[in-house]
Amino acid sequence: MTVLPRSLCSCLCRAEDSAMENIVTEKKAEESHRQDSADLLVFILLLTLTILTIWLFKHRRFRFLHETGLAMIYGLLVGVVLRYAIHVPSDMNNVTLSCNVNASPATLLVNVSGKFYEYTLKGEISGSEVNDIQDNEMLRKVTFDPEVFFNILLPPIIFHAGYSLKRRHFFRNLGSILAYAFVGTVVSCFIIGLLMYGCVMLMKQIGQLGGDFFFTDCLFFGAIVSATDPVTVLAIFNELQVDADLYALLFGESVLNDAVAVVLSSSIVGYQPEGDNSHTFEAMAMLKSFGIFLGVFSGSFALGVATGVVTFTKLRDFPLLETALFFLMSWSTFLLAEACGFTGVVAVLFCGMTQAHYTFNNLSPESQDRTKQLFELLNFLAENFIFSYMGLTLFTFKNHVFNPIFIVGAFLAVFLGRAANIYPLSFLLNLGRKYKISSNFQHMMMFAGLRGAMTFALSIRDTATYARQMMFSTTLLVVFFTVWICGGGTTQMLSCQKIRVGVDTDQENFIGPDGVERRSTKQESVWFFRIWYNFDHNYLKPILTHSGPPLTATLPACCGPLARCLTSPQAYENEEQLKDSDSDLILNDGDITLAYGDITVSTDATGAHTSGTPVGGVAVNSDEALDRELAFGDHELVIRGTRLVLPMDDSEPPLPLDSRRHRHKNETMS
Repeated sequence: MTVLPRSLCSCLCRAEDSAMENIVTEKKAEESHRQDSADLLVFILLLTLTILTIWLFKHRRFRFLHETGLAMIYGLLVGVVLRYAIHVPSDMNNVTLSCNVNASPATLLVNVSGKFYEYTLKGEISGSEVNDIQDNEMLRKVTFDPEVFFNILLPPIIFHAGYSLKRRHFFRNLGSILAYAFVGTVVSCFIIGLLMYGCVMLMKQIGQLGGDFFFTDCLFFGAIVSATDPVTVLAIFNELQVDADLYALLFGESVLNDAVAVVLSSSIVGYQPEGDNSHTFEAMAMLKSFGIFLGVFSGSFALGVATGVVTFTKLRDFPLLETALFFLMSWSTFLLAEACGFTGVVAVLFCGMTQAHYTFNNLSPESQDRTKQLFELLNFLAENFIFSYMGLTLFTFKNHVFNPIFIVGAFLAVFLGRAANIYPLSFLLNLGRKYKISSNFQHMMMFAGLRGAMTFALSIRDTATYARQMMFSTTLLVVFFTVWICGGGTTQMLSCQKIRVGVDTDQENFIGPDGVERRSTKQESVWFFRIWYNFDHNYLKPILTHSGPPLTATLPACCGPLARCLTSPQAYENEEQLKDSDSDLILNDGDITLAYGDITVSTDATGAHTSGTPVGGVAVNSDEALDRELAFGDHELVIRGTRLVLPMDDSEPPLPLDSRRHRHKNETMS
């Protein structure tokens, strides 16, 4: 029998231990991989079930529950099953040893028999849950990192809002939208913050407050719940073809106030007065926070517009590569803004608006269709995923703090904050609007102030403190209530307020909410947008796109060499087929000249028509001349040096103007 040396035996033992350790590690990694795959499969099945049920609802024309509310219900059901019906048996190999550590470091190095192991902090658990550590691990795996929402799920939602913006109705109500989004959101934030601070003081007096809750926390809560997300209401509006101005007011406010709420919440977090007590009021600290708000918003706006302008692709011969480049540059706008200390939500929103206005015209027809469909798909999946996850977190999140007094106070404060946003601002705006925001529109806007993805993402981003945990739990309930009750009651509210549906948004003349016949002309747009449009149409579009008029037609004759240098060859090729997607924004009576045959019809700013005299010396009525022009042949529309050639079909006999409008409306609705 051969006796091995002791040193060799020790080496063999260590090798065997190391091999066994590697086998165990690989087995645990494989089990973790399977668990992660099962968790993702749960979310995929949730989305699949939601899509199938949406199809059933649309087939049956069921509007009492929108897809987002449905996704939340499915998430709730799965959360109940994961929390109470599934139990993971404990692993006997997991041994909990106690060691005294004064702090809770994010990374912990443990020395076990001379070997160092790295452990990562995953959160605090109560002493009663130590034996259920495996169940906690399972629930923790279905709880996503909050950064996933900000960096992965939010960008396509916000970008799609800007990229699919209906600019005609948006800019026609731009002044009112800006007032609701900026002034209204700030007013709502402070109203909710003040009311919640009073509620917190009441809780403190009766001994219902279990931790610190400062006025800055109340303002932060006011900022995050002021972000409206009426996706349910707008989907029903679009399906029923509700008045375009009401749609534009709600959509524009929700798009911009999401951006305002994000910057406002970060400014409140950045409020740091000097001294020991960081929650006292100090004028300089408040001014500094206001400066941070302006700086972050303006910087994010400039970054988004700049990246949108420079996305000037020249890969038209390869639509797949062109679409991929467009997608990557759009998404990188969000990440670039966050990396630079700005707000990605604001940057990607205005990037989408800028790219829809400029870059879209440079894309090939295939890429134009692909980008629209791609971001529409991503928006749909991301939005439904977030709403499913909301229902899931109600039961899987481990640190909920539900306080009845705080919850009741939050619902009351949200209602009063929304009312303080809509009604006083509408009264002030109506003083300067030609076409007033009617009372039934105001009631509908008040009712449609739903909370959704942005509110949830802002509240879940930080749940480390007692105050943030209470705000997160209450925010979930606010989102559930508004989506289910307010979103589900949209159709009934439209009927109650007698708001017209089935409105053709493309018709030229329509009856406004005040009963007055109105025209969709440039006169309804705000004055500074009219000035901006003329500058943009004549100078920026020719430089940045191929769809604008050549600079040789808009710049003075002395600038001819510069104009020829800056104008692309495609602009000359497209000059005869020029179609400006925003032309319906600027067709003002004072800017239009219709030239046909020997007759020239123009209009002044008051709407009065004037007509030239034909060769025969017989005056022709301008309305008759316009009807004749629309009925026969080709006609040219001259707008500030830009010639638009609109071919007409001569294969069928001309119809009277009213009959043609009626037929167009029927074709659109069918």
